[in-house]
Order: sequence, then structure tokens, then C-alpha cells
Amino acid sequence: MRSLAAVIALAAFGAGSAAAQEVEEKVTTFALDNGMEVVVVEDHRAPVVVHMVWYKAGSADETAGSSGVAHFLEHLLFKGTDTLEPGEFSRVVAENGGTDNAFTSLDQTAYHQRVAADRLGLMMQMEADRMVNLQLTEADILTERDVIIEERNMRVENDPGALMREQMTAALYLNHRYGVPVIGWPEEMSTLGLDDALAYYERFYAPNNAILIVAGDVTADEVRDLAEQHYGPLPANPDLPAERMRPQEPPQLAERRLVMTDPRVAQPYVMRRYLAPEREPGAQEQAAALTLLAEVLGGGQTSVLNRALQFDQQKAIYVSAFYDGTAYDDGSFGFAVVPAPGVTLAEAEAALDAELAEFMTEGVDPAQLDRIKFQLRAQRIYAQDDVSDIAQRYGNALTSGLTVADVQAWPDALQAVTGEDITAAARAVLDRRRSVTGWLTAEAPTKEVSQ
Repeated sequence: MRSLAAVIALAAFGAGSAAAQEVEEKVTTFALDNGMEVVVVEDHRAPVVVHMVWYKAGSADETAGSSGVAHFLEHLLFKGTDTLEPGEFSRVVAENGGTDNAFTSLDQTAYHQRVAADRLGLMMQMEADRMVNLQLTEADILTERDVIIEERNMRVENDPGALMREQMTAALYLNHRYGVPVIGWPEEMSTLGLDDALAYYERFYAPNNAILIVAGDVTADEVRDLAEQHYGPLPANPDLPAERMRPQEPPQLAERRLVMTDPRVAQPYVMRRYLAPEREPGAQEQAAALTLLAEVLGGGQTSVLNRALQFDQQKAIYVSAFYDGTAYDDGSFGFAVVPAPGVTLAEAEAALDAELAEFMTEGVDPAQLDRIKFQLRAQRIYAQDDVSDIAQRYGNALTSGLTVADVQAWPDALQAVTGEDITAAARAVLDRRRSVTGWLTAEAPTKEVSQ
């Protein structure tokens, strides 16, 4: 029904530029005197607002040896401040009929609430408070450290697939901090202390390193008045570096392979990831081509790899391709293949490589590309129904080095991609020298390297 509604909406608007104009958000941007950036997306269909504070700091900005501290601090921010008791922040949000949460990723940490529009000022008051007035004790550190260690046990240590993906990521990045898991390495997580948390907090949690995103039933003037009242008095951090300085990748000259065996594995599979460029500010064409490449090759039952490996050859029961270019530095492009019963991992990988080679020769089916572009337009229209999704889209992009103009230009960039663009992107990125291939299996395979 969701998909049908999107297609009906698209048909009503038309498939050309008129559709793009219909779904364009009303966006206002400005900055406070202390350097805090503000983005307001107006949507007056319901008296609801999403309030998000995004910090331009994630796990890739951690100091070597303290992996996991960005995520650790995210947990600790729900402890007390000068004026709020531990846990009071979330309790007040709930008492006002709202919901709140937070997340940490490679490039950003974000805190968000969804409340009635007339509660926006209260959200800003509390969020501004914990931006500068966090109060931590050694007891808080010990308790919350146990929590994040248990979270790692549940999400990673108890999941062979998560463990292999973690190992593959570490192998994909030879030097960049993207190779370190967001949640942290176990040995370093267990040593995180009060000084580690406060050092990260004092360095990165400041208005001149934050982006305020407000989406929903508000006006830009209302947000400006409230932001100046609550965030405006906060001092900027004068020691914040002008640019995010991170170790970069050296030239990658040799492919890497790993085989991970774990008796808990119920279904073996092959995964490969290639180093791939991110969306560049003002130059998103290659990232757009890679986004469509993932759809063409593995974006559903009618994709190239699914038709070939799952239906025609019956060598796989699942195939996917994936790419997310919204990153500050180079990201990755990848494939996953789950072999059909009786098909070895080596045979599944060989079939994948054969289809990729044929795709490089045959190119993109124009009819398939048209269908994918139509679906993307429909998804874009349907996404307008969720102000949280809108706020997330802008915050994720802006903290990854993109601009509001880039976000608004992205749908047109996708529509402008040609079949030749997609093939060229595939040839540039699908270079085995810049890849990691992983096999996950319950027992050692008889042949560990695909030819």
C-alpha cells in the first residue's frame, strides 16, 4: 500500500520536473553568532516538530586508543547536568507526549526529539543545557561502561555476521579511522574512563561544532527566536580545528581476503566490499552513478545479479548490492551472495565475478534504468510524509560535509545519470586491488580462494 500510494502520488504530479518541484521542502538556513548552524524545514500538515542537534564528530574523530568513546559519551549525555537529574531529560520528554533518542556513527553524533510544536522551546532549553553543563561521576562511568560492553556482546560478539563485517571493515581501510568499529574494540572499551569522555565532550560538544535541524510545524522566525534564546548564549570552542583532520588512505595495491569460520553460522555467504568515493560537495555525479549501480546490480528481484544468480542459474538464494555515499571520506560499495544449497562459496563467488564481467561488456538495460528512476521519484514523494526522515536526511548530509544545496540537488543528480555513467562508475570502482572479500562459514571451506 505504501508503494502504491507513492506511485499514485507520482502519477498525479507527473514524472518530470513538476514532480520534483512538488516535493521540494521549504528550507531556511542561518547561523547564530556563536557559530551554530541552523536548518529549518517547514511542514505545517500536523502540529508536530522534530528537533535534532547534530555534532560534527563521530567515531572516526576519536583519538587512537580510545575507540568507542564517541558512542560511550552519547550514553553519558543522558546522565545529569547542573539542572537535570540523571534520566530526567527523557522523563520530561515523555511527560510532554514526546519521544527522544540519540545515535552515533562514523561522522556524527545526533540527539533528537519528536514533540508537539509548542514544546520546541523546552527541548531547546534541555538540549542546550547538556551541551555545556554535563555532570559525570566515576559511578556513572562504571555503570554505563558495563552497558556499552553488554551492547557490544549482544550486537556483535553474539552475531558471526557482525563479527565478519567488522573484520572486513578493518581490512578495507588500511589507515583511515573508518576501519575502527563505532562501538569500539573490546580491549579499548573496557579501559574508557572519565577523562576520555570529558576530553571528547570538551573538544567537540560546542555550538560552533553543531548543527540544529528543526522540521515540522514551525516557521523560520520562530526557530530563530528560540535558538537565539537557548543556544545563542553558549560559548563557542575557540580551540576547535577549522577542518576535520583524519588519517587518509594510502594507495591500495593488493586485494585482501578473509575466511571466518564459526559453528553458529546457519547460512554461509560471500561478501565483497570495494573502497568507493563519497558524495562530493558540488560534484555528486559519480556518487549518483554508484547509487544507481547498486540498484541496477542488486536492488531487487529484477536486478541483474538476482535474475542471473537466483533465478536463471539458481546458484544463490539471496543477492544484494549496497552503497552509501553519505560519508565525510571515502566509503564503500559492496555485494553479498548467499549460495543455494549444494553451491560452494567458491562457486558463488565465481558466478558473481562472471556476471560482473558480463555487465561491464553489456552495460545497462535502458528499460531497467527507467524503472529504477521512476521508483526513486516515487520514494522521494512518499518520504515527504515523515518529518523525521527529512530532518535525518539534512543532518546526515550536512555533518558529512555536504550542503543544503547538495541535498536539494541530489534527486536531480540521480535522474540525470545515464547508462554510460553507471558503467564508467563500475569500471572505476570495482577494482579488486581496492577490495576485501570475505567468506563466512560454519566450517573451513575446501577451497579458500576463488579463481
